[in-house]
Amino acid sequence: MEQGRPHSAVSRPYTGVSAQATPSARGEHTHDESEYAYVPGARPAPRVPQRYSVRGQVLDALRKALVSGELVPGEVYSGPALGERFGVSATPVREAMQQLALEGAVEVVPNRGFRVTSRTERDHAELAEVRALLEVPALLRVARTVPATRWRELRPLAERTAAVAAEGDRAAYAEADRAFHRALLELSGNRQLAIVAEELHRRAQCPGGPPSTVGLLAHAEEHLALLDALGTRDFATVEALVTRHCAVPA
Repeated sequence: MEQGRPHSAVSRPYTGVSAQATPSARGEHTHDESEYAYVPGARPAPRVPQRYSVRGQVLDALRKALVSGELVPGEVYSGPALGERFGVSATPVREAMQQLALEGAVEVVPNRGFRVTSRTERDHAELAEVRALLEVPALLRVARTVPATRWRELRPLAERTAAVAAEGDRAAYAEADRAFHRALLELSGNRQLAIVAEELHRRAQCPGGPPSTVGLLAHAEEHLALLDALGTRDFATVEALVTRHCAVPA
């Protein structure tokens, strides 16, 4: 076996890869249910075939496994071994791993596979600093113009992070956390800022180990506190909250 840890180290349940998604040479699967869709009282219209990306499904599954700690920092995993567990060929796994390498979550090990990156305290500190440099001035600028009603509209997203945190599911929390921050930064109107900030956010989230549920809850509560500060235009609290929030891995 090519993998650097026992074959049972990564279990199938985290994959999330559809059983219908049989991989092709390009890592994609085309599923054509029928040529026409029947609508009572209307002329049949052609149905567009649905295309499923196996690479995309594998990439999502790998990201969840990295955040949850199922893929262990420092360990080496091979494309064929992971492909066997996903029920796909090694090709979409390697393609997904190459994307993760670009994101800094794994590194290529020639003739062996991919090693999960081990982040140091300095790595986390540097990522936190860069995130704060982007998010703090962006949110302070937005807070001066966005009405309080807009911040109230984002409360369901903040409450969602708290609900997921209570379940202790770190991978699900990571997704909810990014969704909240993405919604905040999209109010800036700067699409490139939102894209770059989310990439940095994802880098800060994985790879990592599962923190305590208490830690996740404390992190989630800061989302609600931040919305309150933004709604009242308490700029000093906004700056302090965002700076501290970025420094704590979710």
